Amino acid sequence: MSENVRYLAEGPRVGIRHFTTDDGFEFTARARESKVLHQPWLFPPTTPGAYAAYAGLLIEDPTKAGFLVCERDGGGIAGFVNINNIVEGGFRCGALGYGAFAHAAGRGLMGEGLGLVVEYAFDVMGLHRLEINVQPGNAASIALARRCGFRLEGFSPDFLFVDGAWRDHQRWALTTEMTRSRPR
Repeated sequence: MSENVRYLAEGPRVGIRHFTTDDGFEFTARARESKVLHQPWLFPPTTPGAYAAYAGLLIEDPTKAGFLVCERDGGGIAGFVNINNIVEGGFRCGALGYGAFAHAAGRGLMGEGLGLVVEYAFDVMGLHRLEINVQPGNAASIALARRCGFRLEGFSPDFLFVDGAWRDHQRWALTTEMTRSRPR
C-alpha cells in the first residue's frame, strides 16, 4: 500500500479504511497465514474469488460497512472490522464482526482499530448502538470487546450458524451514551 493512503480515521499506530477490490491478494494471504488463529471462530476468505464476493458485499450493500485496520508504518493490513445488519431510523445500530491477522495478534493494533471504527460508526455514520456476538470460548475476542468498553448484555443459545452448527453466543453492546463518559 502506498504511503499516500487516506485513512477514514487514524490512531498512533493504525488507520482504518474501506475494503477495495485491490486488497484481495494481501487479505487472502493474511487469512491463509492466520487459519490456526481464526478457526473455529472465524472463516475469512482465502481465495481471490471468495474475497471478491466478500468485499463486493461490503462495498455495495448499504446494510454493511467493512473496514481494514492497517499499520500506519508501511500500510500492511493488520485485521478487519465489519459492521453488518446496519439498521437506520429509530434503531440506528449494527452488529460488529472482526479479526486480527496472525502477524498483528497480541500487539494492541486491533484494540486501536476497533476503537477507531466505533468512533467512526457513532460520529460519521450516525449509529447509536453497536453489538458484538461472541462464542463463549473465544477468549481473545471477548477480551477485545471488554477492553473497548462493550458491556455483556446476555447469552443467546444456538444463536449463529458457524462451522457447520448453531453456536451459543454472548451478546456485548456499546452505545453512544456509554462512550461520552470516557476520554477519546
